[in-house]
Amino acid sequence: MTVNAGAQPPQLSLYLTTYSENDLGGWQTVLERARIAERVGFDRLVVPDHVVFGEQLEEYARPEVGGAAGGRQPTGPDGHWLEPLTVLSVVAGITSSIRLGTNILIAALRRPVVLAKTLSTLDVLSNGRVDLGVGVGWQREEYQAAGLAFEGRGRLLDHTLDVCQTLWREPRAAFDSPLLHFEKIHMMPKPRQPGGVPIWVSGTVNNNVIRRVARFGSGWIPWGPDRVDVVTGIAKMREGLVKLGRDPSSLDVVGVLPLLTDQHGAVDLARTMDCVPGLAAAGVTDFRVNTTFPDDHAQTTDILSALAESFRVARTG
Repeated sequence: MTVNAGAQPPQLSLYLTTYSENDLGGWQTVLERARIAERVGFDRLVVPDHVVFGEQLEEYARPEVGGAAGGRQPTGPDGHWLEPLTVLSVVAGITSSIRLGTNILIAALRRPVVLAKTLSTLDVLSNGRVDLGVGVGWQREEYQAAGLAFEGRGRLLDHTLDVCQTLWREPRAAFDSPLLHFEKIHMMPKPRQPGGVPIWVSGTVNNNVIRRVARFGSGWIPWGPDRVDVVTGIAKMREGLVKLGRDPSSLDVVGVLPLLTDQHGAVDLARTMDCVPGLAAAGVTDFRVNTTFPDDHAQTTDILSALAESFRVARTG
C-alpha cells in the first residue's frame, strides 16, 4: 500500500551505504545493518545507484548537469558500487516488514519492460514493500555506456516510468510512442501494491520535475537547494502541483535528518530531533539518516535503537 502524507506519522529511513572506495572483501556488514534497522523500528531502507563511471567526476558538482553545487562524488571511478535492485532482493529475503527503496535509481539506463518485470517480482516476493526512487542522474558517460543520449534523459525517464506503470496496471497492455510500440502484451505477476510500485521522483523544483511528480509521483525526493531548504521547496512544489491539478496533500516528501553531535562527538539525540516536528508540519513525511557506523554490531544496534526510539517520541510532537 502506498504511504501518503497524512495517512500515518512521519517515517524514519536509513540510507545503506552500498559502495566502497576499495574492495571490502564482503558486504555482510551492510546486510547486518539492514537487519538491525528493521529490528529496532526503522521504517525504510534506501540504497543508491551507479552502474559505471567515467573519469570526469568533478561533474557531480555542477547543478546544470544534475549534480549538486559543491558536491563531491564519494568514490573514485574504480569505487565498488553494488547494483541496487539486486541488493534489495537480498535484503527482502532477510527482512519481513521494513520497506525497501532506491535513492535513487537511474531508471532510464534500464530497458523499461525488464525494469517493470524486475520491480514487480521484487514487490511480490517482498509482499508489497518496494518504493522506487528515480532521477535523471548527472553523469554523461553512464548514459553513453548504456548506448543512450545524455541530452533528453528527462524525456527518457518519463518514457521508462510510463511503460512501467502501463505494464503494472493493464492486464492486456498497449503502448504507443515515438520510442516504443506494443499491443496485446501480458505481464504477470503484477506488483502486490495496487497501481504498481510507488514512484518517488527526485529533483529540484522546476517545470519538468513538477510535471513528473504530478504525473507519476507518490513521493518527492528534493535535490540541490530544495534539499537544503526543504520547507521552501515543499511550498514551491505544492504550488506547482496545484497549478497542474494535482492535490499535493497526498504527496510524500523526503527530508534529511542530520545527526548533530555533542562536544565528545556522540550523537546528541535531543538536538537532532528538535527539527522533526517543524519539518513534519511543513510536509516532510520521510526522514532519512545517512551516516557512518562502527563495525561492531552491538554498537551499531545501540546507535540505531536510540535514533529510532527518539524519533518515535519526536514525531508525536
